[in-house]
Amino acid sequence: MRSLDPVYTWLVPVVDADKESRAPRSVSPRFRRGRVNTSCLRVLDLEPRIAINPAPARIALVNARSLVNKTFILNDFYTSNNLDLLCVTETWMNEGELSPFSEVLPLNCDFFNSPRLTGRGGGIAIIFKEKLNCRRVMCNFYSSFELIVFELNQPDPVLCAVIYRPPKYHKDFINDFSDFLAEIMPKYDRVLIVGDFNIHICCPSKPLVKDFLNLTESFNLMQFVASSTHEHGHTLDLVLSCGLPVNNINVCDATFSDHMPVLFEISCFCSPKPCAPARRCRAFNSLTAERFTDVFKSTNMAFSVSTQHYNTDELTSLFYTSCQNALDIVAPFRTIRAKPKSEPWLNDITRAARHECRRAERQWKKDRLQVSSEILKDSLFKYQKTVKMEKSRYFSNVIANNSHKPRVLFNTINSVLNTSQQMSLEFSKETCENFLQFFNDKIVTVRANIVHPSADMSSLSVSTFVFNQFEPVSLACLKDIIDKMNPSVCPTDIISPDFLKKVFETLGPKILMIVNSSLIHGVVPLHFKHAIVEPLMKKPNLDSSVLTNFRPISKLPFLSKILEKVVFKQLLSFLDLHGLQEMYQSGFKSLHSTETALLKVYNDLLLATDTGNYAVLMLLDLTAAFDTIDHNILISRLEHCVGIKGAALQWFRSYLGERTFSIRLGEFVSSTASLVCGVPQGSILGPILFSLYILPLGSIFRKHGISFHCYADDSQLYLPLKRNNANSIAPLLRCLEDIKAWMASNFLKFNEDKTEIILFRPGGTINTPDVDLGDLKTYVKPVVKKLGVLMDGDFKLDKQINLVVKSCFYQLRQLSKVKSFVSFTDFERVIHAFISSRLDYCNSLYVGIGEASLTRLQRVQNAAARLLTGTRKRDHITPILVSLHWLPVRFRIDFKILLLVFKSLNNTAPKYLSDLLQPYAPSRALRSAGQLLLVSPNARLKSRGDRAFAVAAPKLWNNLPLYIRQAPSLAVFKLHLKTYLYSTAYNTV
Repeated sequence: MRSLDPVYTWLVPVVDADKESRAPRSVSPRFRRGRVNTSCLRVLDLEPRIAINPAPARIALVNARSLVNKTFILNDFYTSNNLDLLCVTETWMNEGELSPFSEVLPLNCDFFNSPRLTGRGGGIAIIFKEKLNCRRVMCNFYSSFELIVFELNQPDPVLCAVIYRPPKYHKDFINDFSDFLAEIMPKYDRVLIVGDFNIHICCPSKPLVKDFLNLTESFNLMQFVASSTHEHGHTLDLVLSCGLPVNNINVCDATFSDHMPVLFEISCFCSPKPCAPARRCRAFNSLTAERFTDVFKSTNMAFSVSTQHYNTDELTSLFYTSCQNALDIVAPFRTIRAKPKSEPWLNDITRAARHECRRAERQWKKDRLQVSSEILKDSLFKYQKTVKMEKSRYFSNVIANNSHKPRVLFNTINSVLNTSQQMSLEFSKETCENFLQFFNDKIVTVRANIVHPSADMSSLSVSTFVFNQFEPVSLACLKDIIDKMNPSVCPTDIISPDFLKKVFETLGPKILMIVNSSLIHGVVPLHFKHAIVEPLMKKPNLDSSVLTNFRPISKLPFLSKILEKVVFKQLLSFLDLHGLQEMYQSGFKSLHSTETALLKVYNDLLLATDTGNYAVLMLLDLTAAFDTIDHNILISRLEHCVGIKGAALQWFRSYLGERTFSIRLGEFVSSTASLVCGVPQGSILGPILFSLYILPLGSIFRKHGISFHCYADDSQLYLPLKRNNANSIAPLLRCLEDIKAWMASNFLKFNEDKTEIILFRPGGTINTPDVDLGDLKTYVKPVVKKLGVLMDGDFKLDKQINLVVKSCFYQLRQLSKVKSFVSFTDFERVIHAFISSRLDYCNSLYVGIGEASLTRLQRVQNAAARLLTGTRKRDHITPILVSLHWLPVRFRIDFKILLLVFKSLNNTAPKYLSDLLQPYAPSRALRSAGQLLLVSPNARLKSRGDRAFAVAAPKLWNNLPLYIRQAPSLAVFKLHLKTYLYSTAYNTV
């Protein structure tokens, strides 16, 4: 029995069949003669169903002869003919080419694509409305024709197939097509097959036609196209069906291809078009800010009187109420539904071009003259060119205005290259509750699996410095903080960040009262402690029904972030003044980066192996580290390790306590859950609080003599190992045991499965390591990835360079599709954002790598230069790089090293890098004393010690002209250094 058949929809259980029998109850009197005992009846739930009466679905078959060059023409053809499904043959697209679909897809449509994998031409694409519920079906491969098979989800499913048969004769076509029909016909009662068969059906006497017609007749397929479908005659494009009526066949005139589009209708059940969810928003305009100021001042009497009797929560509630009342007057809520938005590049110019097409089409239908037909074709291609130009102008403006905003730039380019991926997730109250339960249970489970001993507080070092009280801030300081903050919006904001900046003169003093009251009394308002969490899919193509495929994105009120920023600045000043932060923690710290962290670790490993020893690197991994932090331990850490006391400590207690969150999907919001552990996600203070929470780890590493470096919750431990010395690994084993015990006592989950170890070998050809790693052997990997860099035991970085080259060439293939949309200058910016940034990421580690590796990286830059300038493959590349003023890859590496040296010498780099450089001071007065030189250490091996930053950097620095080393600022240094390296690279003066 089919569960979707309409005849069975009345079979709904009246009594709950899945419930166990209940205890006996007293018998109720039995009613007769028309009287009904309603307690015996159950209300039947109305389930949403598709329409009982099928509606016609409009379908078109088009041979495009290059979809790429007719994207906007096909888009207009789809919408003007009110199509539900468009079958396109001869798309002439390459594998992985998806950017044209961002132009051809109308709103609420999706597509299937099957490009020809070898050779030119061919290719099939299906464009359909999402309401059709199409599902692609995999089938066998046939060498004589191309094929896409998909299923229309109906009460009685419809199998649809789109076929393109190349015109060249293939002896296996009849056999292949027969095998295909034999495969699908027994499985489906209703079948629709369309496509360009390149068979002259109108000539039944031909052998191939005769065999084809006999085959279709034997499978009970009916062919519905009766007229010519090519401008030179013959019926080539066919519509075949079995068990499915095909109506209103219409062969249109050929305008944008030599084939004529075939339009027809079939009856099918379509899911109702989802109605855009209604949402409430305020009606803002250019005068709202001025009117708000007047209303707020006239109606807000509570703030005019003394506020000394109000506590912080009362001040906040009064502020929220006053703002809401004023906004209700000047910008009341209104309920709206989202309307489809046209593409931003469609303007009066493109509309005029489309009107010209309509005018030419009407004229041609009126007189049927050849000249009118030519005018129509010209107007269609002029429309395609016009929209392309306007799209190019639009994206050029976006790129030019956001060249220094990587996120906007990447999103813009991605919107050109790929169609938007919508999350197929049901927005409902129930879904919100499911996410709430899932995210909450995840942390509870992690903490429950931690076997924690009692915390040993006696081992913690006690700070001799004290921070008792936060200082109140001035209005000017508050304004400066707000102006520099990223205007992130939270659904619970009573005033949006952008609007707040417009009315700051009015609201600024009121916000200042709340902030200073919070700082003085050590209380964080309850309004600031509720987070809105929105689930975000980790990757675009994951299953949306699996909750583990989502990560929680937390949003906090903008006013709470203002308060946090004030506290953060004062806390950071105290920590920096007394040196209380861990020096080897690079996460979330100014002047620090992933590259500086890796450069320090790499330097130490290279120097260790340069002496002939091995070196072992352990990468520790934690599970949900930020979410499992214990609040009581964190408060104790702040008090004892940092020295926060009094009202300041009370403020942090209030900040961490009574926090809640809820899940939001569209306009649906879940119930509220408490956050009993962890630092607030999306907060300003969260990262630095986590760094202070794990502060004692450094003392554990140092106690065992283990070198280490941390980046947020990623910890790297490394230790030199002597050959044939079984005890050299013992300190690391003891340290690891102490780390596990400390993490367990501090509610941090050590992830055994993702913890990795790599053994770095000294120079020479040593195949079998003569060191014993003991119990750590299970963690050993030949290659590990840390902070985006793949490391190998021989320091060759081959895997890393392969990854960079692969990624860059993929991006170049993608960027070649947007070159026509942007100007030369803008496209150069895009090249730097997508290609140069990948070549430059952590390239300070590439010092001294092999010539072959450098050549591969240089080949990427050469390809980018050729793409930008349109240079032919065999043209010499050096003149091109010279004209672009691009430094070759080798010199870009030197540029990065020298830039880090300049920053280290001028206190704008991490101290751990500055400590690696020693200014040269001769023992007696020499002319070199004032040359700003560095001590250049000697190394034993070119492939090890010479590549270390402490060795390579001084050599490069000492070779610079004095005027560059004496540069007064970073900008001047970069300018002189770029010119010097450019002249060195290309032998110019």
